[in-house]
Amino acid sequence: MYVNRDTVEITVDSNGDGTDYTGIVNGRILSIEYVRDPDSPANDYLEPTSPTLGFDFTITTEDTTQNLWVETGITGAKTIAPRQATHNTAGVASLYSTDNSEPVEDYVFVFDERVKIIVANAGSLTTGSFTILWG
Repeated sequence: MYVNRDTVEITVDSNGDGTDYTGIVNGRILSIEYVRDPDSPANDYLEPTSPTLGFDFTITTEDTTQNLWVETGITGAKTIAPRQATHNTAGVASLYSTDNSEPVEDYVFVFDERVKIIVANAGSLTTGSFTILWG
């Protein structure tokens, strides 16, 4: 298996909002990490306007708008491995048989489109980066 890495650095505007994109992605989304740059001064990090409320972001594929990661109230570095629910050939959700309440999940596949990252409610004119592993 091969793995590709795409790191997107986002600088937000004076309202704490920003949008940026990866390059073209083809494959499974393996993980997404919000990264704090250890070489930047603390006040240059993508930080929430209010430390108790955190900042928000929405990460989707650009064209098909597949949801990869939506979270509010982020206050520090974090990594996730996004997955999506699977379905049978009749379009019915596949569920684990033990209690039929948890979906069977698999990778999110992306073909020939960019990943879109939207940040909101971050500190004014700050930066941060997101690293996406795919393959």
